[in-house]
Amino acid sequence: MTTTGDGEGHGARRVSFLVGGVQKSGTTALFDYLAELPSLELPTIKEAHFFDDEEAVDWRAPNYGAYHRLFSDPARLWGEATPIYLYWPNALERIHAYNPAMKLIFIFRDPVQRAWSHWKMEYARGKETEPFGWCIREGRARMASAEPYPGFHRVFSYVERGFYGRQLARAFSLFPRDQILLLSSSELDRDPTAVIRAICNFLEIPAPAAPLAHKISRAAANIDYNSALTEEDVHFLRRHYAEDSDRFKALAPFLPCRII
Repeated sequence: MTTTGDGEGHGARRVSFLVGGVQKSGTTALFDYLAELPSLELPTIKEAHFFDDEEAVDWRAPNYGAYHRLFSDPARLWGEATPIYLYWPNALERIHAYNPAMKLIFIFRDPVQRAWSHWKMEYARGKETEPFGWCIREGRARMASAEPYPGFHRVFSYVERGFYGRQLARAFSLFPRDQILLLSSSELDRDPTAVIRAICNFLEIPAPAAPLAHKISRAAANIDYNSALTEEDVHFLRRHYAEDSDRFKALAPFLPCRII
């Protein structure tokens, strides 16, 4: 573990691992599985949103005290799960500056299904009122004036968060590949025990001996969405993702091409 103090009474301690993406790919279930492992300590809140905080943290001279106060047990590895980290500008760079030895876990899902699930979540929350087909076409213009990073948006990024090749290339440019574990949501759903054991091996901690009970977290709200994922939408997004999907496949050839 990195040995840099923060002046907040935690001395040498640093967060050791992050589930840094991607949104709507099973990160909540993954967080719930990891929170049950006795070797790990995760915050009581799933998403710490520290390295994407553009308001409370002065990134010219960051103070990590508030972040470290999410943890308390020095005998366990500290980790958290904030899915926006892989997507959000400067988040990975801030993570590297904080702990260049950080281990990163990224779990991926078919980008078309991810976009649809993302839209349903925001629609159910009331943050989105427009139909999905409009959002992935004309609606992308809403991101052009987003602050503080034009072209990046926390809510309306249905399409943009699916450019996995671009995002993963950035992660590989900052961290050694042996510090990054890539997973698929289908693997987690099909065999969570195998996935958690792979993570334990990656983090160098004891793995659970018994099979894990299957978890389903944050199922879509049972409401009238007043929209549908059409074949035209799927074809539109497949064409839009084609070049980036080839890039992603080259970076992660062992994962399913469409991550389904």
